[in-house]
Amino acid sequence: MLLTFRAVRTVNIQLQQIRCGHRVRGKAPIYCRTIKERLDELNYKDELYTTRIDIGLPRIKKPSGEERLSRADYLKQLKEDKNKEQLARNLKLEIDLSEAKNVWLETLGPQHKKQIADHYAIFEHLYGEGYFVPYLNLEVLYDLKNGSYLPVYTGNVIKPAEALEYPIVNYEADADSLWTLALTSLDGHLTDNDKEYVHWLVANIPGNSVEKGDTIVEYLQPFPLKGTGYHRYAFVLYKQEKNVTYDLPKVSSASLEDRTFVTREWYKKYQDAITPAGLAFYQTIWDISVKDFFHKVLQTKEPVYEYDFPQPYIRPQEWFPLRRPFNLYMDKYRDPKQINKEYLLRKLSGEDPFKAPPPPLRFPNAQPLPKSMPTWQKLHEKKIRLGWGRINDV
Repeated sequence: MLLTFRAVRTVNIQLQQIRCGHRVRGKAPIYCRTIKERLDELNYKDELYTTRIDIGLPRIKKPSGEERLSRADYLKQLKEDKNKEQLARNLKLEIDLSEAKNVWLETLGPQHKKQIADHYAIFEHLYGEGYFVPYLNLEVLYDLKNGSYLPVYTGNVIKPAEALEYPIVNYEADADSLWTLALTSLDGHLTDNDKEYVHWLVANIPGNSVEKGDTIVEYLQPFPLKGTGYHRYAFVLYKQEKNVTYDLPKVSSASLEDRTFVTREWYKKYQDAITPAGLAFYQTIWDISVKDFFHKVLQTKEPVYEYDFPQPYIRPQEWFPLRRPFNLYMDKYRDPKQINKEYLLRKLSGEDPFKAPPPPLRFPNAQPLPKSMPTWQKLHEKKIRLGWGRINDV
């Protein structure tokens, strides 16, 4: 009977699973969902809201006579050129970087830009489920006023002080075509995370002459708040089918309320007349020009986000603290400003403005200390000689 009881390790008594005298929590395995069923439930996404839609222009196919050679034929042609092969072996082969860039823009460049934009969630926060491949190369250059220009690529960092004025925008377009250029901040809204600020909006641009377009919203510099990390700013170029009159008030001031914007709703309203074609975006982080912007332009206080660390817990004092350095124990219950003042006065006591500072000790720990000095004070003096601890904070 004993052998039979040991062989039966799991029994079911009154619909309760018992193993070796212990109740097993949860349902029995025959009634539980499988791991696959649980994962499918956790990772479920409604196709109606997650299916991505290409809202951009189709790629223009070149005529057969202008098509480039296939990769195999191109490599074969390179190998047959003995002169180039010899220069490459000797590390002396030079290539035209501008031509290489043009080839990249015509082949894999738009797809690479789209992948980078997906990585930074540009399309997700602009259009939701919509996206587009930027087949049209959009060049945006900020003038640094020193003879150089700072380009906007795909996610490079540009400080607010470098983007105070509207940039130079270049792209290839027919003279009779119409375009719309929009610049929005995806992370900068002060009151609503689901909305944006429109920093620049120019409509009905003839060809690539941005200065001849209808400026609906004047350019406004970026203003990432202190303590909020990097902010994304995106330039999107839309191709118009005809002359468009946007139902938006003209904004020439820096009023943030008038610049509140939602790209998805705006595009949804005019999607039959405009199509996104070009993209360029950058990241920016706080600098001192943002403080001047809030104080001088908006005439308000600058919002600053910082983490307030709680005060460390200090246990009540004891009559006889054992195995604790006397000076460190007492400093816990003193004002830190007073401690720094004492260190500063001690540091200035040995300095003379009319004399050179004394040379540092060659062997600090070899200098004798009074035998009557307590151990904690000896350690304190050695740290000051070596430049350790709080002496560096003054």
